Amino acid sequence: MPVDPKQRRSARHAQAATSLEHQTRRKAPITADRITDAALEVVATEGYDALTMRSVAGLLDTGPASLYAHVVNKADIDELLIGRLCDQVVLPQPDPAAWREQILDVCGQIRDQYLKYPGVSRAALAMASTNLDVLRVNEGMLAILLAGGIDPQTAAWAIDALSLYVAAYALEISLVAQRQSQQDDWVVSRDELVRRFTALPADQFPQTRRYAAELTSGTGHERFDFTLGLIVDNLTDQESAAVGEPTD
Repeated sequence: MPVDPKQRRSARHAQAATSLEHQTRRKAPITADRITDAALEVVATEGYDALTMRSVAGLLDTGPASLYAHVVNKADIDELLIGRLCDQVVLPQPDPAAWREQILDVCGQIRDQYLKYPGVSRAALAMASTNLDVLRVNEGMLAILLAGGIDPQTAAWAIDALSLYVAAYALEISLVAQRQSQQDDWVVSRDELVRRFTALPADQFPQTRRYAAELTSGTGHERFDFTLGLIVDNLTDQESAAVGEPTD
């Protein structure tokens, strides 16, 4: 049965459109933003361990050498990634009456951005970034603490401690999730962990046996909130100690 000429024309146009779309995609210039987009896609789909110059170049349908006109190296891509995530953080107008809640909220936002991309917080570790988006968040955190009456030096070190903990926490969550997906035997349920703790020799581990439930407790981000609370609440104690006031 002969093919209707209209069908032939439709098929020909569809092929031409597909070809044009492919050519347009190939001709799109490589930019730092496109490199960052591709890097985030690699991390989101394959995890941070899969992020290399080659994997990013593959998504952009080019060779790794093409990326070096726009980024220095893999560490440069890491900084771009953290900058992109920091760009999503909403900073409040510093309020002396609500500075604790504000700094905890900013830390929670950073945590949530990291958790969207398995293992990406590793890129933030050991990084002294000059990326403007990263510096914007640091500036906002510093402004919040200073508004709360925290000494500048204490505030500066507090930001470092908070950032380090947020990154480490998100990294641990990502590693546990990765091991669970691989059915790693080293990741056990809370019930199993309690069973193992309570089975320990009583003469060597009396406290671990007795407080197995407490040692393994915590759901959601309860431990995260607890640890950040310890850090933030202690900042006011530092200020009181500096002027010789009682801390209790």
